[in-house]
Amino acid sequence: MHSAKVVWLLAACALLLTPARGEAQFGIGGRMAMVKTDSAVDDDTVRFWGGQIRFVSDRTGLEVSLDRRSESFDLLNEKVTETPIQASLLLFLARGSFKPYLLGGPGWYKRSVEPIDDPDDLIDDVSNTEFGWHAGFGAEIRAGRHFGIHGDYRFTFLDFGDDDDDDDGFIGGLFPSHGGSMWTIGATVYF
Repeated sequence: MHSAKVVWLLAACALLLTPARGEAQFGIGGRMAMVKTDSAVDDDTVRFWGGQIRFVSDRTGLEVSLDRRSESFDLLNEKVTETPIQASLLLFLARGSFKPYLLGGPGWYKRSVEPIDDPDDLIDDVSNTEFGWHAGFGAEIRAGRHFGIHGDYRFTFLDFGDDDDDDDGFIGGLFPSHGGSMWTIGATVYF
């Protein structure tokens, strides 16, 4: 079910990214993300390092990003690795060197746990991947045609369903709930 939505979303993005005047650019860059989960178990903010590929025109863009973080727990003999991958449609709200934008799209969030020292330990390699939608806002500052710095805020694991019986009121019912958030800052070299 989710894969059909993703295919349609990516097809719509491809149509929106068709440049009107041949002004599209391809870019690649690095970034840092600060991720906060909204859970009762873990309420820490953690740092991820990664990169992104961007294909942008004057008004729209498509970004595919990959971030990574590993942490070892010696007492438990565990190494935990998290790798979120996001595909985001960017809608630029202005032209020029300062370009604010809205963003949104699907994300795949992989987590794996493996033993550190002894592969014959009782801990097996365990990995899972969760799917979730994200949306947010940000801005890119272009320093010429071939370099840009961006920063954005994203709500992750958006929940558009009304699975609970809680009455959120009129204003609360207009917006989806979310399961986390992330700040990103990065730089992109455009070709």
